[in-house]
Amino acid sequence: MLTFVGLGLYDEKDITVKGLEALRAADAVYAEFYTSPLGGKTVAKMEETYGKRIFVLNRSDLEDHAEEGILKLARTQNLVLVCGGDAMVATTHVDLRLRAIDMGIETRLIHAPSISSAVPGLCGLQNYKFGKSATVSPPYKDAISEMPYDTVLANKERGLHTLLYLDIDMSLNDALRLLESVEEKRGDDMLKNSLVVGIARAGSDKPVVKADYFAALKNYEFGALPHVLVVPGELHFLEQEVLVKIAQAPE
Repeated sequence: MLTFVGLGLYDEKDITVKGLEALRAADAVYAEFYTSPLGGKTVAKMEETYGKRIFVLNRSDLEDHAEEGILKLARTQNLVLVCGGDAMVATTHVDLRLRAIDMGIETRLIHAPSISSAVPGLCGLQNYKFGKSATVSPPYKDAISEMPYDTVLANKERGLHTLLYLDIDMSLNDALRLLESVEEKRGDDMLKNSLVVGIARAGSDKPVVKADYFAALKNYEFGALPHVLVVPGELHFLEQEVLVKIAQAPE
């Protein structure tokens, strides 16, 4: 069997009891941290807390060599693969599960808190009013992806909020500047006039949740990673009140 276990939002204590039980009962435990940041976790802390050795896999171990590696072992052993957040949010994990099924390997999911469900709670925006999400990534060969900007634009036209994930090593300040570059290239002012919400270290004891207009938030100090960005759409009066009281949005 191959069991996918989510580790939750931030540190080694965010795992569920069910996940911890599966991990401790496994023949071997593997982890990957390229689809979700470690946050406040370290492998050493995890091993100490869980009482289990953890073998860290790289991207090629899962995407290119899984059949002769972790999946081959899972045919005769009970293996656990742990990852940050929830277990099936990343496409990589869906693909791995499908390959396991094709090889006749039983699979199981043990869920945990995810940033996609934590964000509405942290900033007070209503969960059902979020539209399509996107990821802001560093420039590739000096080209900046315009897809996140287009996603925000399409959601705003429908009055919906946008959750923008950031590349694993990217800060909110870097992401806002990349979006600003796209807007300047287009000669638009959609983001320039928008309220935006930055969230840092969700799931920690002291997460940062700050809402302000784009220009002001661009230089705000959010501190250590991980960061995530929200661009609100149309706001209900209750959402407005929550942003002011929880995220210090300008009244």
